[in-house]
Amino acid sequence: MNNQYDIAIVGGGLVGASLACALADTDIRVVLIEAVPRKSQYQPSYDERVLAIAPGSRMILDAIGIWAGITPEAIVPIKTIHISDRGRFGFARLKHSNHGIEAMGYAVPARELGVATDEQLQKPGCFTLMCPAEVIGLSQKKERVEINLSAQSDQEEVSAALVVFADGAGSTTRHSLNFESTTYKYDQSVILTTVLPDGGHNYTAYERFTDTGPLALLPSASNRYTVVWTVLVGQVDQLLQCPDDEFLQKLQLRFGDRVGQFRQPGKRKTYPLSLVKVKHPVKHRVVVVGNAAHTIHPVAGQGFNLGLRDVSALAEVLGEAHAQKQDIGDIDVLDRYWQWRRRDVSRVGQFTDGLIRLFSNDYLLPSMVRDAALLTVDVVPPVQRFLVRRTMGLAGRMPRLSRGLSLS
Repeated sequence: MNNQYDIAIVGGGLVGASLACALADTDIRVVLIEAVPRKSQYQPSYDERVLAIAPGSRMILDAIGIWAGITPEAIVPIKTIHISDRGRFGFARLKHSNHGIEAMGYAVPARELGVATDEQLQKPGCFTLMCPAEVIGLSQKKERVEINLSAQSDQEEVSAALVVFADGAGSTTRHSLNFESTTYKYDQSVILTTVLPDGGHNYTAYERFTDTGPLALLPSASNRYTVVWTVLVGQVDQLLQCPDDEFLQKLQLRFGDRVGQFRQPGKRKTYPLSLVKVKHPVKHRVVVVGNAAHTIHPVAGQGFNLGLRDVSALAEVLGEAHAQKQDIGDIDVLDRYWQWRRRDVSRVGQFTDGLIRLFSNDYLLPSMVRDAALLTVDVVPPVQRFLVRRTMGLAGRMPRLSRGLSLS
């Protein structure tokens, strides 16, 4: 069986599915290939994490129809961000009212975002969903790419003028196509959980830098906080296995009592942290996006937002090329996408990595530099505006979707 499409998207997580939704307004024929069943509890993109959605990303999700499908009660606006350096004088406060925006960001559970994305995928459009289906072979031809799939115990073959890999940080297909990449493994892991603060969250998020890495609190539904606690690898087992009261005590000691006492901890999960950069994520008839192209540290909550900006730029480039009867898999078309995205991807990767390196030590000179930098952000409005626009996805050349506009 040979099904022909214009674009095959490998990976139906949040980034890949968002790209399919973004292209739905065009007449581009898209097939979305995902190995894990949509309703499965093992779907890695739709888990219990809470994502910090930047204002620019909200515009993208709104433009492609996903934002309206999220349960309103699940969306918690972040009106203030408080950044501090544990045990030192540096701090900065970022308030939405100082920047003329509704919120500095929005805390949304990944599972809620996944449900809204699935609802959008089920609407009539120009794409086909193949799930569960796994890529078991791929052959690049001059005019098309042939993809062999294992789907529900059967083997199928599809072909496309372009293949987009959005299959996450552990992308096996990226490795099989010999994309040049670098990987740096931080000696850190993240502990994820939720807590109920005595003082409530008042729509305030916290990013507290410590000697083991940043500790973030995101305001969430039911007046709880989602905890994103970066720790050294050697601390993980003890923090996962200790009783709730001991865990809360350790967390309280790390964060302090700014929001009162922590109570009612949720389940604890963990994952290791690394920095992955694909040097040039486009080839003839192939492009890599999202975490498959760039995996960064979760500090400042930039990862998913960076992937959504990939989606908005790629969808616009492909939509324009298709409308002009150009070959959407041609390297010249794909290079236009990458020339658009490379500066943002590089800048965000360097920014997050630089924060970790600067704040994860107790040497006197770096400590003085970082605390002076935080205070500068707090008291010098132009510096704060520059930082906010960059991290909120509101700077540089913004694609149509990032401005809330359709592709057509």
